[in-house]
Amino acid sequence: MLPLNCIKMNSFNCKLLCLILLILKYRYICAADPTDGFTLVPLTEENFKLQKPYNEPLDDRYSDKDGVRSFWIYNHDKPFKPDSTTRPRSEVRISGHDYSSGIWQFEGYAFVPSGTSGVTIVQIHGAAEGATSLQLRMYDGDIKYYKYNVVATNLYDKWFRVNIIHNVDKGKIIVFIDGVKKFVVKDQGPGDLYFKCGVYAAPENSSNYMESRWKEIKLYKK
Repeated sequence: MLPLNCIKMNSFNCKLLCLILLILKYRYICAADPTDGFTLVPLTEENFKLQKPYNEPLDDRYSDKDGVRSFWIYNHDKPFKPDSTTRPRSEVRISGHDYSSGIWQFEGYAFVPSGTSGVTIVQIHGAAEGATSLQLRMYDGDIKYYKYNVVATNLYDKWFRVNIIHNVDKGKIIVFIDGVKKFVVKDQGPGDLYFKCGVYAAPENSSNYMESRWKEIKLYKK
């Protein structure tokens, strides 16, 4: 029979081991990445279709330098084509990978300078009703779902990672900021769906100048 102090020591060691295992398990769960289990979809420059005010040269509303795509507009700018009634935009549309089923994910690193407000910086275009299934808008440094739910705060003047997972079959959209799940919402129904990012002026309360920068834009699917 083991002495009492040995039994106590073994009990202590057992509890310590269990605690260590729980910590390791928690760290493993927290370290899970939004892209785990997804397959990277190869993209070339042909997959990036640019939209800008129809009367402005591309170089006056967009640049691509050292891996950073910069988009900017003014609130008084024209729409992307003469017969459009939409708001000004300088955006890139991920083309060649429209989807209507399955699980798709957008990833990119965004930077929004202070002062830019009332503008969509990334969206899922297409829905059963309406034009979009998701818009993430910047308002005074905070990202909102359209003009409603706050998704993340205090994001001016810093790079932050954006991951958007769209499970079409379940009708669910999940938004991650810097790898942390921030928002879950039901989508707007099936449609011809695709991702866009850049700057697209909101219907109201837009700043005079709007800009966002993006890098390492990727697409994944399951």
